Amino acid sequence: MDQSIQDAYISAFRGNFTSTMRWHELDEFWNVLREHADDHWYIYAVGEEPPVSTADKTQLLNFIDGIDELLRKEHEEDYCGIVYIDNKEAPEFIKIFDPNNLGVTCGFSDNPPLPGWILSRIQPVELEQALNPPKNRQRWWQQLFS
Repeated sequence: MDQSIQDAYISAFRGNFTSTMRWHELDEFWNVLREHADDHWYIYAVGEEPPVSTADKTQLLNFIDGIDELLRKEHEEDYCGIVYIDNKEAPEFIKIFDPNNLGVTCGFSDNPPLPGWILSRIQPVELEQALNPPKNRQRWWQQLFS
């Protein structure tokens, strides 16, 4: 993959995001996203192979309906707080955290969980590889004790 695409994706991933704290805010956002639905969105299930092509509009709309149902079913809180958007009026990058793998999604953590799904207009890269240093750099010192 082109390094400039990877850099753009990681930069967008690390950008500023706003959370939909309440369920009605998520409903409002889904309506905005439906208005922006077209054939130019990537749907990336983090941990799986990143897609190389965009979803079509129907696939995106079906994903929105399906993920909304899953979030409401599995995040049994009176608040949402697990969908993060770069721009609520003109979204380009959306992080959706898995209700079963939240860890510390807000606040500070040395090792925050990755989102479960990402919707973006930029071609995704494999996040774990892009964000974590090679293991050989972390283990070089172990050779001293062999």
